[in-house]
Amino acid sequence: MNGSVASVTEIEQRGLWFEEFEAGAVFAHRPGRTVTEADNVMFSALTMNSQALHLDAAYAQTQPFGQRLMNSMWTLATMVGLSVTQLTQGTLVAQLGLTDVRFPAPLFHGDTLTVSTEIVETRPSASRPGEGIVTMRHTGRNQHGETVAVATRAVLMRRRPTGEEAA
Repeated sequence: MNGSVASVTEIEQRGLWFEEFEAGAVFAHRPGRTVTEADNVMFSALTMNSQALHLDAAYAQTQPFGQRLMNSMWTLATMVGLSVTQLTQGTLVAQLGLTDVRFPAPLFHGDTLTVSTEIVETRPSASRPGEGIVTMRHTGRNQHGETVAVATRAVLMRRRPTGEEAA
Protein backbone atom coordinates (compact mmCIF):
# COMPACT_ATOMS: atom_id res chain seq x y z
CA MET A 1 0.00 0.00 0.00
CA ASN A 2 1.09 3.53 -0.64
CA GLY A 3 -0.33 4.96 2.59
CA SER A 4 -3.86 5.32 1.32
CA VAL A 5 -6.78 4.15 3.41
CA ALA A 6 -8.52 1.04 2.14
CA SER A 7 -12.10 1.49 1.05
CA VAL A 8 -14.49 0.26 3.74
CA THR A 9 -18.08 -0.64 3.02
CA GLU A 10 -20.47 0.67 5.63
CA ILE A 11 -23.17 -1.83 6.59
CA GLU A 12 -26.25 -0.45 8.26
CA GLN A 13 -28.17 -2.72 10.61
CA ARG A 14 -31.76 -3.16 9.53
CA GLY A 15 -34.76 -5.41 9.85
CA LEU A 16 -36.07 -7.52 7.01
CA TRP A 17 -37.73 -6.30 3.85
CA PHE A 18 -41.21 -7.72 3.22
CA GLU A 19 -39.77 -10.15 0.64
CA GLU A 20 -37.40 -11.63 3.21
CA PHE A 21 -40.22 -12.92 5.45
CA GLU A 22 -41.35 -16.49 4.81
CA ALA A 23 -44.38 -18.13 6.43
CA GLY A 24 -43.23 -20.84 8.81
CA ALA A 25 -39.84 -19.27 9.55
CA VAL A 26 -39.00 -19.02 13.26
CA PHE A 27 -36.57 -16.43 14.63
CA ALA A 28 -34.89 -16.81 18.03
CA HIS A 29 -34.19 -13.35 19.49
CA ARG A 30 -31.13 -13.40 21.68
CA PRO A 31 -29.87 -12.36 24.10
CA GLY A 32 -32.84 -12.54 26.42
CA ARG A 33 -33.70 -10.01 29.13
CA THR A 34 -33.43 -10.72 32.85
CA VAL A 35 -36.28 -9.00 34.67
CA THR A 36 -35.52 -6.70 37.59
CA GLU A 37 -37.65 -5.25 40.34
CA ALA A 38 -36.75 -1.81 39.00
CA ASP A 39 -38.22 -2.74 35.58
CA ASN A 40 -41.51 -3.62 37.23
CA VAL A 41 -41.70 -0.57 39.49
CA MET A 42 -40.64 1.91 36.78
CA PHE A 43 -42.95 0.51 34.10
CA SER A 44 -45.90 0.36 36.52
CA ALA A 45 -45.24 3.95 37.63
CA LEU A 46 -44.79 5.26 34.06
CA THR A 47 -48.08 3.67 32.99
CA MET A 48 -49.89 4.70 36.19
CA ASN A 49 -50.68 1.06 36.96
CA SER A 50 -50.85 0.85 40.75
CA GLN A 51 -51.87 -2.83 40.87
CA ALA A 52 -50.70 -4.20 44.23
CA LEU A 53 -49.76 -7.51 42.58
CA HIS A 54 -46.88 -5.62 40.91
CA LEU A 55 -45.84 -3.25 43.68
CA ASP A 56 -46.78 -4.53 47.15
CA ALA A 57 -44.63 -7.48 48.27
CA ALA A 58 -46.59 -8.05 51.51
CA TYR A 59 -49.91 -8.14 49.65
CA ALA A 60 -48.55 -10.32 46.83
CA GLN A 61 -47.34 -12.90 49.38
CA THR A 62 -50.99 -13.46 50.37
CA GLN A 63 -52.05 -14.10 46.77
CA PRO A 64 -51.92 -17.36 44.74
CA PHE A 65 -48.40 -16.85 43.30
CA GLY A 66 -46.92 -15.79 46.65
CA GLN A 67 -44.82 -12.99 45.18
CA ARG A 68 -45.07 -9.93 42.95
CA LEU A 69 -45.87 -10.56 39.32
CA MET A 70 -44.20 -8.70 36.48
CA ASN A 71 -46.54 -6.20 34.87
CA SER A 72 -47.90 -8.14 31.90
CA MET A 73 -47.81 -5.05 29.69
CA TRP A 74 -44.04 -4.81 30.36
CA THR A 75 -43.78 -8.44 29.30
CA LEU A 76 -45.72 -7.76 26.08
CA ALA A 77 -43.74 -4.61 25.25
CA THR A 78 -40.41 -6.29 25.95
CA MET A 79 -41.39 -9.36 23.95
CA VAL A 80 -42.06 -7.16 20.90
CA GLY A 81 -38.99 -5.04 21.63
CA LEU A 82 -36.64 -8.04 21.65
CA SER A 83 -37.69 -8.76 18.04
CA VAL A 84 -37.07 -5.27 16.63
CA THR A 85 -33.40 -5.37 15.65
CA GLN A 86 -33.74 -8.72 13.90
CA LEU A 87 -37.07 -8.16 12.14
CA THR A 88 -38.34 -4.59 11.84
CA GLN A 89 -35.61 -2.02 12.54
CA GLY A 90 -35.89 0.60 9.79
CA THR A 91 -38.18 -1.53 7.61
CA LEU A 92 -41.43 -1.24 9.60
CA VAL A 93 -44.03 1.23 8.36
CA ALA A 94 -46.59 0.67 11.12
CA GLN A 95 -47.87 -1.80 13.65
CA LEU A 96 -51.40 -2.69 12.58
CA GLY A 97 -52.60 -4.63 15.58
CA LEU A 98 -52.14 -7.24 18.27
CA THR A 99 -54.50 -10.18 18.76
CA ASP A 100 -54.63 -13.39 20.75
CA VAL A 101 -52.54 -11.93 23.58
CA ARG A 102 -52.17 -14.44 26.42
CA PHE A 103 -50.12 -14.79 29.59
CA PRO A 104 -50.31 -18.53 30.41
CA ALA A 105 -47.70 -18.46 33.20
CA PRO A 106 -46.34 -15.74 35.47
CA LEU A 107 -43.08 -13.85 35.03
CA PHE A 108 -41.25 -12.82 38.22
CA HIS A 109 -38.31 -10.58 39.19
CA GLY A 110 -35.11 -12.48 38.44
CA ASP A 111 -36.60 -14.49 35.56
CA THR A 112 -35.01 -14.25 32.12
CA LEU A 113 -37.39 -13.62 29.23
CA THR A 114 -36.43 -15.02 25.82
CA VAL A 115 -38.54 -14.61 22.70
CA SER A 116 -39.08 -16.41 19.44
CA THR A 117 -41.16 -15.21 16.52
CA GLU A 118 -42.92 -17.40 13.98
CA ILE A 119 -43.97 -15.83 10.69
CA VAL A 120 -47.62 -16.84 10.23
CA GLU A 121 -48.53 -15.14 6.95
CA THR A 122 -47.32 -12.58 4.43
CA ARG A 123 -49.27 -10.76 1.74
CA PRO A 124 -48.66 -7.69 -0.41
CA SER A 125 -50.72 -4.67 0.61
CA ALA A 126 -53.66 -4.16 -1.74
CA SER A 127 -53.86 -0.44 -0.99
CA ARG A 128 -50.20 0.53 -0.45
CA PRO A 129 -47.84 -0.36 -3.28
CA GLY A 130 -44.31 -0.89 -2.05
CA GLU A 131 -45.50 -2.38 1.23
CA GLY A 132 -46.75 -5.70 2.55
CA ILE A 133 -48.47 -7.11 5.62
CA VAL A 134 -46.70 -9.64 7.81
CA THR A 135 -48.47 -11.54 10.56
CA MET A 136 -46.17 -12.91 13.24
CA ARG A 137 -46.61 -14.80 16.50
CA HIS A 138 -44.28 -13.79 19.35
CA THR A 139 -43.76 -16.31 22.13
CA GLY A 140 -42.01 -15.37 25.37
CA ARG A 141 -40.51 -18.01 27.65
CA ASN A 142 -38.78 -17.90 31.01
CA GLN A 143 -35.43 -19.55 31.75
CA HIS A 144 -37.22 -22.86 32.43
CA GLY A 145 -38.77 -22.90 28.95
CA GLU A 146 -42.27 -22.16 30.27
CA THR A 147 -44.38 -20.01 27.97
CA VAL A 148 -45.18 -16.76 29.81
CA ALA A 149 -46.65 -14.73 26.94
CA VAL A 150 -47.94 -15.15 23.38
CA ALA A 151 -49.18 -12.48 20.99
CA THR A 152 -50.07 -12.40 17.31
CA ARG A 153 -49.00 -9.17 15.65
CA ALA A 154 -49.75 -7.69 12.22
CA VAL A 155 -47.28 -5.18 10.80
CA LEU A 156 -46.98 -3.16 7.63
CA MET A 157 -43.48 -3.62 6.19
CA ARG A 158 -41.55 -1.90 3.43
CA ARG A 159 -40.80 -3.88 0.30
CA ARG A 160 -37.22 -4.04 -0.91
CA PRO A 161 -36.37 -0.77 -2.67
CA THR A 162 -35.97 -1.06 -6.42
CA GLY A 163 -32.36 -1.70 -7.27
CA GLU A 164 -31.49 -3.29 -3.90
CA GLU A 165 -29.48 -6.47 -4.25
CA ALA A 166 -31.15 -9.65 -3.05
CA ALA A 167 -29.94 -10.81 0.35
